Order: sequence, then structure tokens, then C-alpha cells
Amino acid sequence: MDADLILSNFLNPPILFFFLGMLAVFLHSDLEIPQPIAKFLSLYLLLAIGFKGGVGLYQSGVDHQVAITIALAMLMASVVPLYSFFILRWRLDVADAAAIAATYGSISAVTFITATSLLVKLDIPYGGHLVAAMALMESPAIIIGVLFYRLFRADDEGKGKSEFSWSELLRDAFFNGSVLLLMGSLLIGALTGESGKQALQPFTGDLFKGLLAFFLLDMGLVAARRLRDLQKAGIFLVSFAILIPLLNAVLALGLAYWAGLPRGDAFLFVVLCASASYIAVPAAVRLAIPEANPSLYVPMSLAITFPFNIIVGLPLYLQAINHLWR
Repeated sequence: MDADLILSNFLNPPILFFFLGMLAVFLHSDLEIPQPIAKFLSLYLLLAIGFKGGVGLYQSGVDHQVAITIALAMLMASVVPLYSFFILRWRLDVADAAAIAATYGSISAVTFITATSLLVKLDIPYGGHLVAAMALMESPAIIIGVLFYRLFRADDEGKGKSEFSWSELLRDAFFNGSVLLLMGSLLIGALTGESGKQALQPFTGDLFKGLLAFFLLDMGLVAARRLRDLQKAGIFLVSFAILIPLLNAVLALGLAYWAGLPRGDAFLFVVLCASASYIAVPAAVRLAIPEANPSLYVPMSLAITFPFNIIVGLPLYLQAINHLWR
């Protein structure tokens, strides 16, 4: 792996603030981000990345390549939870396997945002339509995970069936706050274009990296606290949390190369496929698969896969793309 690329990613201020958050927990500091501020930061990042993606879509337009990219994103979001579920069933019950499969079939918006920050730093262009792909990849994995849970769990006299509502699940999967804000911001950016970009420039442009650093500081605090929960996971799930994202990245890399995606678009597509959700999916799974153990699927995605991707994954995926896209 290129040492300069690793160093460039590692010395990115938001990444360093993530480690500062982890260090604060390890040193038993009382550093804490109030929950309302943490929630505001999450909403801000979704709004900013969605709006900037919409402006990018306005500038580039919708063409054949955009359609192919979004179709491939939906394909991966549907396929990953399928094989993940059957791998996990070797060691886990149906509820936990379905919940973790949904987690790894969905995406991490924060990993995506960190990846775009790296591309900006390296002056590599990318298309705004990847934001639309990101939003559309949230829901299929949730639906497939819950479908597998319903199909494969043992019949226990209909326990929980009367309390479960598919309409509520579908509404939550397609119109939950993160997806709605992303898609709404994307649409607003696409409608207002360059004039909208200029109007919101200080908010979605100049402030972006500073607020991303603040958010990743909070993520570092949360991830370090979740590390203690991993004692329940065992070596099988710890290995899964690293190896499955790498497998997903290899599959995505092959699809991106086959489709002839530009370098920046290919990188973000691979990052999306290699990431795992720790916001949208846990919220939906808590409703739809109440038997699943959150002390497994949340720390796996947040305390293992997320740090692995931002430390090792991003430079590794970008180096592979640089090698293939010569």
C-alpha cells in the first residue's frame, strides 16, 4: 500500500479528531458531545452532502453512466445481505444473522462523506449522482434482512406476528429521516444548481470540514465506548466485520471496472459497498427484528468496520483503483 496515500488520509484533520475522541475514552476523560449537538451534526452532514450532490447532478446531468451507476448500487445493496445472511447462519440464530446481514448490506453515510473529503484533498473529481446512489442503498438491505428473518425463523406459535407491520417497515425504510433528508437535499441542489450553491456556500462549503471534524470527534467517543461490547462478538464476528467489507469492495471494484466508471466515482462506489450502517439499519431493526442483539450488530459496524475503513480501507481501495485505472 502506498505510504504517502495512507499518510495523506491519516493526517486529514477529521480523521485525527476521530482518534482524539477514542483517546479521550481510553484516558477516562470527561469529554462529551451533548446529544442534541451530535444529532444536529448528523443532520447537517446529510443536508450538506445531499445538497452538494444535487448541485453536482445539476452540473453533470443524468446520462447512461449515471443510470448504470445507480443500478449497480441497487444491485450490490440487494446481493450483499443475501450471501452475508447465509455466512452468518453458520454460527448465529436467524434474528442476529438477519440483523447483521442488513447492517452490512446497507451503507455508512459518514464513511462516504469522509471518502469525499479525501477526494477533495487529492483533487479527484466525482459525480454528484453518487449521493443519490448512497440514499437508495439504505433501504434494500433492511427489507431483505427482515424478509429473511420472517422466512427462516422457527415457527414459535406466531409470536410477534400480530405486532409486526410491513407497511410500517417499508415506510421507515424508504422515508426514514436520513433517507428523506438526503433525497430532499439532493433534489433541492439539483433544482437550484449554481445559484443555490452560491447562496449556501458558507454553510455547505466553508463550514463543512470543521463540522465533519466535530462529528468524527463524537464518533470516536462512541466507537471507543462500544469496543467493550465486542467481547460478546467473538473472533468469528470480528473477522466478519473486516473480511466481508473487503469482499464487498472486491466485487464492487470489478463492477466499477466493468462499467467504466471514472476514478472518483469508482472509489465512492467501492466505499459505499464496503461500508456498514450504524444509524439507519439499527433504528429499523429495533422495530422489525426485536429479538436481534444490538450489542452485536452496532459495535461490529461502528467499532470495527468504520475505523477499519477510514484507516486502512480508504487508502487501500483508492490505491487499487489507481492501479487498475492507469
